[in-house]
Amino acid sequence: MNAYLEFEKPVAKLEERIAELRSASESDEVDISTEITRLEKKSADLLASTYSSLTPWQKTQVARHPQRPHFRDYIEHAFEDFMPLGGDRLFGDDLAIMGGFAKLDGRRVMVIGHEKGNDTQSRIKHNFGMGKPEGYRKAIRLMELAGRFGLPVVTLVDTSGAFPGIEAEERGQAEAIARSTEACLALPVPMVAAIVGEGGSGGAVALASAERVVMFEHAVYSVISPEGCASILWRTSEKAAEAAQAMRVTAQHLKRLKVIDRIVKEPEGGAHRDPVKAAKNLGKALSEELTALAGKPANELIRTREERFLQLGG
Repeated sequence: MNAYLEFEKPVAKLEERIAELRSASESDEVDISTEITRLEKKSADLLASTYSSLTPWQKTQVARHPQRPHFRDYIEHAFEDFMPLGGDRLFGDDLAIMGGFAKLDGRRVMVIGHEKGNDTQSRIKHNFGMGKPEGYRKAIRLMELAGRFGLPVVTLVDTSGAFPGIEAEERGQAEAIARSTEACLALPVPMVAAIVGEGGSGGAVALASAERVVMFEHAVYSVISPEGCASILWRTSEKAAEAAQAMRVTAQHLKRLKVIDRIVKEPEGGAHRDPVKAAKNLGKALSEELTALAGKPANELIRTREERFLQLGG
């Protein structure tokens, strides 16, 4: 059952009406299939119209949708032969950041990404996708392993930001994020990053400093959350919608600013309405990007990354 967002209420009413008619048709001899078909088309048209003109704040809500697919869903539907690898060999294993060997369209890769969880228990287990220092150090370890074996790296970014707790700061959160960003930039193999939900702050950049960055059309990517920005500028999170507009957090804005390279189409109504199709679309885009990078020497890949980030904001 879909969890409807505030701006989806007109669609929700139509879909509820359709469900009622379907239920009635099962116990009634009157044929109302024509009416159901008419309402289904009206609902589909309204959904398409709504999602074609979302505001940045509405896209932020879609990116955070509780039913939106996460790392495990993409692993299941876009990759094959996933072999998870855990631990940073220093402190422990952070389940907010996961990774391991996998195959993408027949190509062996190292895949790393944030996992938010899909229910209360799993969200607590994965710390809502907010990585701790050991998570970023695990990512570094896996990237170095990929470089050693000549495997391209794919990252799936979906986090509101790195974990801000005291224990994370005690274990060197800022240093871990900086080292992870450095590891991305120094990789001797191709790297493609995908912003699949929220791309928040340094917690996202630490896994997204690639030569190619793709982004789902309803994902968001920013240095701080709209609520955080609003709290700083206006002293109230109620201005989050205005902050989202000003910050240019959407894929469409970021493509024009050359922060990302490619927008990946989502199923009508967002990735949460058809996670399998969303994963297939993402897998196809990632495979195409890796094919374009295949065979390039390490020095060219590193130079491409350096130039990419030095030119941002220029």
